[in-house]
Amino acid sequence: MAAKLTFKYDREGDILHIDKCPPYPEQESEELGDDVIARLNPVTGEIENLEVLFFSTRLKVPDKTHR
Repeated sequence: MAAKLTFKYDREGDILHIDKCPPYPEQESEELGDDVIARLNPVTGEIENLEVLFFSTRLKVPDKTHR
């Protein structure tokens, strides 16, 4: 059975958190590029959390001048 993912958006920090489990201090962090940070299980190296920085800048907003 696949792990259940939770999605949380921090408006103040403009960060989308994608979690398989709650973050914990022992996790390793690795920047994947494009302002995405992975938090890894310290034993298995498995990705347990992702943080997408500057999330709102990635959303396309329709141009209202063209219809």
